[in-house]
Amino acid sequence: MVLLESEQFLMELTRLSQKCQWSGSVFITLKKCDGLIKPIPRKGSVEGFEPSDSKCLLRATDEKKKISTVVSSKEVNKFQMAYSNLLRANMDGLKKRDKKNKSKKSKAAQ
Repeated sequence: MVLLESEQFLMELTRLSQKCQWSGSVFITLKKCDGLIKPIPRKGSVEGFEPSDSKCLLRATDEKKKISTVVSSKEVNKFQMAYSNLLRANMDGLKKRDKKNKSKKSKAAQ
């Protein structure tokens, strides 16, 4: 997995989504990251440890390539705006739901 800067991550994510636009999928995960490499022991000398800066870890993958980035709490607003614009621009290949089937199923259940 490749750890990139936030701008590089957005560029690579754009490339991944364009490559997989008509066939394939891009999976994006987001989770809280404290920035530590090793876990803190439950009982020990490091009681009451609080990380000074909360961070988010974003991962994106298709079938072959994996990329990731870590965004600090200070940069979240700027990154979120760029990320949302990227998602809006690249989510044009989605299929609409067929509402007729949904109404037929609900009538049959009654």
